[in-house]
Amino acid sequence: MIATLTPMFDNSMNVTAYSIFAQRANYFLNPGMLNPDYLDGAGYVDGFEIIDSMGTETISEDREVFVELSAIALFADLDSQHGAPHDRIVLLIDSTVGPEERNVERIRELKSTGYRFAMQGLQINQFEAFKQILMQMDYILLDHKRIIIKKAKIYFNKMYPNMKLGALNVDSKEEYEKLSANGSFDLYEGAFFRMPVTEQQTEVAPVKANYIRLLNTVNEPDYELTDAADVIGQDTALIISLLKMVNRMVPSEVSSVRQAAALLGQRELKKWINTAVTRELCADKPSEIIRMSLLRAKLCENLAPILGFHQSEQEPFLLGLFSAIDVMLDVPMEEALKKINLSKQINEALLHSAGPLYPLLQFMLLYENAEWTELSRIMVIEEIDMDTVYRAYLDALKWYRELFI
Repeated sequence: MIATLTPMFDNSMNVTAYSIFAQRANYFLNPGMLNPDYLDGAGYVDGFEIIDSMGTETISEDREVFVELSAIALFADLDSQHGAPHDRIVLLIDSTVGPEERNVERIRELKSTGYRFAMQGLQINQFEAFKQILMQMDYILLDHKRIIIKKAKIYFNKMYPNMKLGALNVDSKEEYEKLSANGSFDLYEGAFFRMPVTEQQTEVAPVKANYIRLLNTVNEPDYELTDAADVIGQDTALIISLLKMVNRMVPSEVSSVRQAAALLGQRELKKWINTAVTRELCADKPSEIIRMSLLRAKLCENLAPILGFHQSEQEPFLLGLFSAIDVMLDVPMEEALKKINLSKQINEALLHSAGPLYPLLQFMLLYENAEWTELSRIMVIEEIDMDTVYRAYLDALKWYRELFI
């Protein structure tokens, strides 16, 4: 089993839902599962495993979660597979769930218990044939590149006024900005959110420059605790965050930044600073940037020993953490990396897709983007257990959630 969460945004770049993309077996090891006649466990909904093991609060706080549902799983006992509130789950179907009366009745039955539904993958010439199904849908997800947006919006607003429209395969920020400016859709999903910054801006806001100074202080090979503490002492948000964390760790109250730094020690202070500063660098960004950066950091740290990387845990953690540093600073990656003291190996991986750490970065990004075919191929070649990788991802989700408790 492998699974990942993909954010879905509204017109203001706020995350309003997550989609779960899951695969329960490595098709390179089990090629028969690619055959549509392979029905063993077909009523099992892969996405429910991650919901049941993590809980909707950990996965998406108070947002909806889209879960793919096959034509066979539609008739399964869904409640026996998870314990989440029905109104938090959107069951995502496609054209394999045809407009037959038994399907329509089953969807009505599930909706009466609180589940919500979304349809994806319909062609324009199927809209009329699927009318009875579409009347039950809360969302329809469309490939915006294959339709005339204005006509689609008019059609769905007229025929299904309560249905929300989602745009799939939004590949660039330019596409997102054009679509969201017109208010054409209610939801957007695609690679646009993870696109690198390409504008030739090179200046960094003064407040971010101070955070960069702190990052550079602690990323020196053998930095002084007092130097780091003095820079932290210039930022109220970091002071409060550090003291709260340390006071949870020790029985007696800690009242000074230098005392807190001494109690943590070099290694833990460095990790905390890199994490806390990332949150501050993303303060003017969508909250998903923070989530993505921190999850990448922990996932890289967890994957490193699985993939045979035996450097200190700091390097894999920093590799994932700063994989979006261009977005945090609003400058191209090359400019961003000039401002922060990171190792040569991290710079090679982030800037040139090369060096010993790049396979780790590549593996993490393949997982994040649910590119299961290529990921499965690598796991077979490297003899990596799928469930071990999945547990590494679940641990990263739990770690992220605990940061904000």
